[in-house]
Amino acid sequence: MTARHAMICCSHSPLLLGALHARNKASEDAFFEAMGNAGDWLKAFDPELVVVFGPDHFTGFFYDMMPSFCIGAAARSSRDWDIEPGPLDVPADIALACHRWLNGDGFDPAMSYDLVVDHGTTIPLLELVGSIDAYPVLPIVVNCAAITRPSMPRMWAFGTSVGKFLATLGKRVMVIGSGGLSHDPPTPVLDLSSPAVIERVVNRHEATKEQFDRRQARVIEAAKALADGRESPCLPPSEDWDRAFLAALQKGGASAFDAYTDEMVDREGGFGGHEVRTWVAAAAATTAMGPYEFELDYYRIIPEWITGMAVARGRAAA
Repeated sequence: MTARHAMICCSHSPLLLGALHARNKASEDAFFEAMGNAGDWLKAFDPELVVVFGPDHFTGFFYDMMPSFCIGAAARSSRDWDIEPGPLDVPADIALACHRWLNGDGFDPAMSYDLVVDHGTTIPLLELVGSIDAYPVLPIVVNCAAITRPSMPRMWAFGTSVGKFLATLGKRVMVIGSGGLSHDPPTPVLDLSSPAVIERVVNRHEATKEQFDRRQARVIEAAKALADGRESPCLPPSEDWDRAFLAALQKGGASAFDAYTDEMVDREGGFGGHEVRTWVAAAAATTAMGPYEFELDYYRIIPEWITGMAVARGRAAA
């Protein structure tokens, strides 16, 4: 019987787009090889629907109204990190049906007919298949950056509900979890920021190229300092934390993430480590569609990308 579901989880540091190259070129080359292999596997799977659980980086969502989850019935990419903007191929009927299913299952996600997704959603699509509109995509944005984040057990429950819905479609579905692992980019923290920064993360707006350039320059400088061993605002990525998370993900179930409080993630995985919520949701959705085998294809810390970089796949169990 042909598999009807599969999963790819991957890190997405925007620095991999060419802003900084790893000094250990073998680590960088191995990452792109792993992503290329995963992309070939995705194409061979020939999904009829790709579901992306991705974070937002104060690009499409702000503190004027910050949902825990948002489903896009129509979506377009931003131009952050000089990614060419454009529309995603979103099947609106499936998005609406998913929203109704979740409502009936105890969840109340936001709904958007003009969802702006940033590199958290676009990088995996670009790296895996070369385009943001190569396949029909259901984008689900998870709040990983703002302080109103859903808990990890809640993420597992949400992903499970999405997976149960996907199982009703009778389609070949590829689920992608995009984010993490440990990293600590210079992201604004509401109660520690200047009035100008607070205004930027509260008031809804579409950033200008100049604003994107300034944001990117801050991240690049912080990454250079971290890689050079100079004082940096970034907490170094942690292999111990990453490996423990990957073990919890392989174990599965909401209880595997009971220890993952926001305070623990901030302290050990960094502010960007909260993005592993997307992996939790993806694994839960895949589990809900049927047994699968977890395979870690790649893991290394790349200091120049300030991130514990990983690529993992979930194959439907035979």
